[in-house]
Amino acid sequence: MHNNSKSEAYAAAGVDITAGYKSVELMKQHIARTQNAGCIDDVGGFGGCFGLPTGYEEPVLVSGTDGCGTKVKLAILLDKHDTIGIDAVAMCVNDIICCGAKPLFFLDYIACGKNIPEKIASIVSGVCEGCVQSGAALIGGETAEHPGMMPVDDYDLAGFAVGIVDKKKILDNNTVKAGDVVIALASSGVHSNGFSLVRKVFDIENCDLTAYKEELGGKSLGETLLTPTKIYVKSVLALLEQVNVHAISHITGGGFYENIPRSLPKGYSVKVDKSSLKILPIFDLIQKIGGISERDMFNTYNMGVGMSIVVDSNDADKALEILNANGEDAYIIGSVIESDEGVIIE
Repeated sequence: MHNNSKSEAYAAAGVDITAGYKSVELMKQHIARTQNAGCIDDVGGFGGCFGLPTGYEEPVLVSGTDGCGTKVKLAILLDKHDTIGIDAVAMCVNDIICCGAKPLFFLDYIACGKNIPEKIASIVSGVCEGCVQSGAALIGGETAEHPGMMPVDDYDLAGFAVGIVDKKKILDNNTVKAGDVVIALASSGVHSNGFSLVRKVFDIENCDLTAYKEELGGKSLGETLLTPTKIYVKSVLALLEQVNVHAISHITGGGFYENIPRSLPKGYSVKVDKSSLKILPIFDLIQKIGGISERDMFNTYNMGVGMSIVVDSNDADKALEILNANGEDAYIIGSVIESDEGVIIE
């Protein structure tokens, strides 16, 4: 705590710097959970230091940055802030694992209308849980108080992750070929995309967030929507160690139609067997209440598939065994074909 640092003038303008110091003190216990062999110094300095691991012939750093979108609004409405940080980490580390990279460290950025130390610490506790799940260390971050720009109860959260991979092991889709099998890794829900449409469909600021338990298997609408994004890092790393993976897609905003083609070389498409998909009840509810076309649903949401993985057909059984043994609900949803359509769902 910085006992001599206090500005009455700044506090009168709406920024209490001592609240920032208290936030850091409260979050340190959570940050300690994320520390790994690469960490060099404590949080609170001007930069986070991290030592690169050894054992790589030609190490390449892979970075990713993202936020949680307007899902943050739901956390604010429910006054539950200890899971949204998992989403921030997931959106970054799930991206870099698509290159075959192992996450090393993470930094977060929180902008808020008013720094309430206990709330900020709760948000960071979720960030730390996401880091633990992905094996990344939280080595720094920033909390910025924006009075007059944001309402006092509002905040936004974003993050930045860095991972590492040997250059020769970067997944670059050159090995993708017709006949390859596409494996789905089940999502935990809506994850962190399409929430502007979710909010419109349910009129989320005015609806009963405790409703729809029957349609959603016993969980309320609020609980279901706030379910954190699943982090696939450890199970995919286990797969990469034992199977020659051809391509990986993180199914985020843009759904199937935008994300799956990003992992395919020109001239190839994925044909998805719609009957094989394990579409979650929340997506059926969104489509029904919103009167949304099937095409738009698959072009907005993950529809129960958080990640797709392309492997040789001869490796499919082994890949499924490894993924399921590592806690995933993994199953085959289609195959690669020669086509320029990107994704064909039928």
